[in-house]
Amino acid sequence: MKFSTKVLLALNRLFKAPVHPLNLQNDGVMSYAMWQYSRGEETIKNYLAFAKKEEMFEGKTVVDIGCGAGGKSLYYAACGAKKVIGVEILESYRAEAVALAKELGLADRFEFVCADAAALPFESGSVDTLIMNDAMEHVGDPDAVLGECMRVLAEGGRLFVNFPPLNHPFGAHLSDLIYIPWVHLFFPESTLVEAYKHLAKNVPDGDSRVAFRISARKDGSEYFSYINHMTIRRFDGILQKLGVKPVYRKHIPLRPFLAPAAKLPLLRELFVKMVVCVFEK
Repeated sequence: MKFSTKVLLALNRLFKAPVHPLNLQNDGVMSYAMWQYSRGEETIKNYLAFAKKEEMFEGKTVVDIGCGAGGKSLYYAACGAKKVIGVEILESYRAEAVALAKELGLADRFEFVCADAAALPFESGSVDTLIMNDAMEHVGDPDAVLGECMRVLAEGGRLFVNFPPLNHPFGAHLSDLIYIPWVHLFFPESTLVEAYKHLAKNVPDGDSRVAFRISARKDGSEYFSYINHMTIRRFDGILQKLGVKPVYRKHIPLRPFLAPAAKLPLLRELFVKMVVCVFEK
């Protein structure tokens, strides 16, 4: 084990573990799908200053990109949507999503579709509301995904996007096992990979966590393949390239008192907790 990895692991013991759905599931507190459902309101709260919940869902055909185990999709269905289609690239989540839909009595309004968001299997202009909650930072081809979202939206339809930028304190998305804020700014990726794999040995689903997060390049080096290093600057570049402008945009600071820092170009990548945008076709 590298010295830098030993330092990281020692530091990690000084920090308190944040609440994480994978750990809640392992501890028998609640399933990942139910955790998502319980946080449904949280996934849309930053849009409510622009659009009422009824405007977003009531009687609408809704697509939820990166639905995971479908819990948040089912919350949207419970808000009066005519149909909610959860799009997820991992087929392994289907059974959990379908089971919760039946448990909640929402199976008739929910469909799980395993697909790549860069090639959505929907007709152009067929979707009223499209949501990308904490998904933009994970997709492999964000340019193509945004283009596809705009293609499938109906006239007057809206795309709701929110994501934590890469340099958010936990922008590395490793907080299920590594609790140090901004850890990816202090340690190289090779150290993070080694530390994560070591810590994963201590949890029952460690192998699946590693397989989900880590891939190998052609030269054999390992990297975190489930994030695309989405920064605010990169996101802005994609919008400019596609010629798409949001009708609503807000940067949520880490804390209210940090709002001035979150507005400065050189600091906003560090102090913006969430980028929130709404696009309209």
